[in-house]
Amino acid sequence: MISHAVVFTGPNQVRYQEVECPEPGPGEVVIDLHHSWISNGTEGSFLRGERLSGDVAWKPGDRCPFPMIAGYQKVGRVRSVGAAVAGLSPGDWVFASMSRVSGTTLDELAGHVSPSVCRAESVLPLPEGANPLAFSGLVLTQVGYNCGTRPPIGPGQLAVVLGDGLVGQWAGQTLARRGARVVMIGRHEDRLARFRPHGIALRGGEGHGASAARGLGMGPVHVVIETTGDAGTLEAYRPLMARGGHMVIAGFYRPSGDVNLQEALQTFRNHELSFDLVSGATPERLAETLKWVADGRLDTLGLITHRFPVEDAAKAWRLIESKAEPVLGVVLDWPASRG
Repeated sequence: MISHAVVFTGPNQVRYQEVECPEPGPGEVVIDLHHSWISNGTEGSFLRGERLSGDVAWKPGDRCPFPMIAGYQKVGRVRSVGAAVAGLSPGDWVFASMSRVSGTTLDELAGHVSPSVCRAESVLPLPEGANPLAFSGLVLTQVGYNCGTRPPIGPGQLAVVLGDGLVGQWAGQTLARRGARVVMIGRHEDRLARFRPHGIALRGGEGHGASAARGLGMGPVHVVIETTGDAGTLEAYRPLMARGGHMVIAGFYRPSGDVNLQEALQTFRNHELSFDLVSGATPERLAETLKWVADGRLDTLGLITHRFPVEDAAKAWRLIESKAEPVLGVVLDWPASRG
């Protein structure tokens, strides 16, 4: 089956082109995309050649990761369903994650491709009457939801979110909905402004923003959410943590040499801190995140700063990589959305 896709053909090379997809099987769904949401951080590291897959960093001597079709979140309407698929019909609005393609390095993990051939278990029906665009970044929204629901925290206790990207935004929103006092530390005033309806937002400055957080005088930090991929932030905030506090680690950490894990952990053990390592998605979390978006507990539309016709995907990536203007949520609009 012939489809069209956003293909990373080499480091920092993006093309919108025809691709070959396997014929759908009895347990699969074919979807005509309307919108797909770019994951700036994850897809950007793929585009630069820094990853082989998911959380696997590329190292010298590894295979070339190109060509690939990155991405993992999209919405559209069902074109057809396999004989073994129940609960979905042609015309239904759905969210989907991964698709199958042929001839790339990640044939089972394609995102920005339409029509998409998807396993039925990776497809979620959207609420009737809802705006499909709001759910087009559901996997990434779910990562933020996962960050914000993992740590134990009581009403009024202090949580610090490190990073003002999409994961940090949704993690902070989730913690605020749980009754926490939330402080976001970031580097981009335009992004921080988007968070201020949910809590306090500060520019980082020196020491990963720890001095700014301390200067608020809000008491000990019960939860830290680290989304930036800078392990140094954990040590910077350790002295601010309440005994028995909790750190959630959601960044992508590049290889940086040998680490004495025993020595590193002992420092945090002395404060009785606990850790969660957050990655990926589960059907249960996606379904619960979808409910939070549908009933307004999580805002997604307010984080979209740019929309591009999918044919202009290379232009979208030039903006994301150059940051020539303030950019956060970037959505690609497919031809089916213009029909």
